Parts: sequence; C-alpha cells; structure tokens
Amino acid sequence: MYGAFKNYLIKEIKDIKEAGLYKDERIIVSPQGAEIELESGQRVLNFCANNYLGLSNHPELIKAAKEGLDTHGYGMSSVRFICGTTDLHKKLEEKIASFFGTEDTILYAAAFDANGGIFEPLFTEEDAIISDSLNHASIIDGVRLCKAKRYRYPNADMKGLEDALKQAQEQRFRIVVTDGVFSMDGNVAPVDKMVELAEKYDALVMVDESHSAGVVGDTGRGVSEHFNITGKIDLITGTLGKSFGGAIGGFTTGRKEIIEMLRQRSRPYLFSNSLPPVVVNAGIRMFDMMDETNELQDKLHANTAYFMKEMQASGFDIKPTQSAICAVMLYDAQLSQDFASKLLDEGIYVIGFYYPVVPKGEARIRVQLSAAHEIEHLDKAIAAFRKVGKELGVIK
Repeated sequence: MYGAFKNYLIKEIKDIKEAGLYKDERIIVSPQGAEIELESGQRVLNFCANNYLGLSNHPELIKAAKEGLDTHGYGMSSVRFICGTTDLHKKLEEKIASFFGTEDTILYAAAFDANGGIFEPLFTEEDAIISDSLNHASIIDGVRLCKAKRYRYPNADMKGLEDALKQAQEQRFRIVVTDGVFSMDGNVAPVDKMVELAEKYDALVMVDESHSAGVVGDTGRGVSEHFNITGKIDLITGTLGKSFGGAIGGFTTGRKEIIEMLRQRSRPYLFSNSLPPVVVNAGIRMFDMMDETNELQDKLHANTAYFMKEMQASGFDIKPTQSAICAVMLYDAQLSQDFASKLLDEGIYVIGFYYPVVPKGEARIRVQLSAAHEIEHLDKAIAAFRKVGKELGVIK
C-alpha cells in the first residue's frame, strides 16, 4: 500500500513547491529575542515571533523556571485528575483569573487544546455556535468536534453577527466566538458591540485572547480592558506561548460553573499530561511581573506606533492594526517568499504568509513588534523593507 501512497505524497509535495507554497523552516541556535542566531551563523533581527513583551528569555522567568525544577521536578507524568495537580498549577490558575477579572481558570497543554476542548463538553445538537469567519484554526477544529449547529459571520461584521443571532434563536443555548486580535490582519474584534448583541439575543460570548492578552489594553489585559467590559465576557481562552513568556501552555478562564464542567468533561484536559513545573512556576512569576509594572506594554505600544507610521510613510500597503501585528500586504505568494528571503540577506528575519495560512491572493509579510526591540532595530528593519521594496517594485 505505501508504494502508491508514497507516489501520491511525492506529487502533492512537488505541486506545493511549484505553486510557491512550500514552507521551509529556519533553524535557530540561540535563545529567542530581538536578535537571534541562525544555524548558518548569521545573526538577524527577529520580527516574526509572538514574543510581544520580550519575555521569552527574561532572566526573571528563567530563574523562576529553575526554581520550579528544583522544588517540583521536571515533569508530572500524569493528567490532572489522577496525580498531576500541584500547588503551582492551582496558584497559576488563580493568577490568570485575577489578571482577567474572572472567576476560575483551567490549564491546558496548549491553547489549541483549550479551544479544541471547550465546545464539545458544553454544547449539543440543541445549541448553536456563532463564529467569526477569520477565527483561528484551533477554534474551527474545536467547533468541528461539537454537534451544535454552526453559524458563521463575516470578519468583525456586526450586521452579519446579528443576522446569525436571529437565526439561532430556535436553538437552546447560543455562544458567539471570536479571536480578540485576528492573527493575520492584526485587527481587534469589536467585542463591546458583540457583548451588546449577545445581551440582546440571549447568547454567551467567548474570546480567544492569544494575540491580544499582554498587548491590547493599557495594562495588557486584553479586549475586555480595551473596551472596558471586564466581567461581561463569559469565556476567555489564551496561551502562555506568546506575550506570557513564550513557552507552552494554554488556558480557559471565565464563569466558575463552566470551568468546573470543563474539568469534568474536556478531553484534552482529561487525557493530556499536566504542564511541567518549570513552565508553571515561570508563568506565576510572569503574572506577578505584569502586576508590578506596565513598562513593557508601554514600550510595545510605542514601538508599534513608530513602525506603522514609518512603513505607511514609505508607501507600503499596511492593514489597519490595533495590536502588535503589522501585515505588509504583497498579495502574491511567491513575491512574499522572495521578499522575505531578501530581507533575511539584510539581517531581518520575517516570514511570508500565503495560502492556506491566508486566503489565496492575500499573501503578506506579517511583522510582529516586541518590547524587546529598540529604536535602532526598528530603523534597520524599516530601511531593509524600503530597499527590498524598491528592488522588487513593491514601492517607488
């Protein structure tokens, strides 16, 4: 059997390469940071990591991780309800709930698991899930695992959402689901208006804060802080793998009864190992740091505003953003790869995004700003974009 299957895979991979859609991986041999070293020995400025607050290699988190290793060991070797829950896990859950102003929290191995394990335990074929068209793949996969009726509305389109809510009135329970920040465009969902519609049409609201927590809002508490609606969102999912230290781990935080049901029935929680103590203890320290100072958020916001202003002044087609994501639109898949390759030659590490990660004809370079970037880093990146943009005819 494998002979025929192998030939099929070879052809498919060949077609992917010929279409300019093949994804190569660059190997990093240094810690994550504003400047990194590649296996080739080249040192480059990194503008494509989710390291929004620059915490991925922060000495305080490294210290906390080592302390967690010393006090609680390397791994848990178990799921939570058997013998995989430590005092550290409970403390981190309390920290997350306090940070977002919610009632309780449940930890997962990844945010993909949090989104994948949230719908099936809570909703049946009697219910409805109403989802934004640009929601993350993990939300889409989570919805697929649930038997609830599915509605989809155009990205951030409140008329489309209201129409879907009207149609869903025949179902028992309804939940509106959105990313807080849409990872490819960088726009913030109008969650304040979503909450108003949800109250009008008797629906729950869930927000994935993976790209917005730590970034959006004056103190990085995400869209609920941004729109001053803390306590009005029923469920928030997120990750420790982006702003919050850049390691691994996801969470769902919200109404206590919902979290309690997820502990009983959410399959990724029940059948996956607990997060290792090194990650959990570093996470605790990270949330303490978030309470102690707003310096990193302020720097990130300043860096983003500066970079966006200079790139737009240079003539690049930039999607509007309220986050730390700057989508430089190129539209052609091969052009996005060529542009990224030439930027690497200039010492700027970015990635071209193209189908199926974004829709066909919507290829781009997604620049992600960080509090770890200094102004000289931003200036070097902007100069490189201008040089390559002119070489490839993207700007004049």
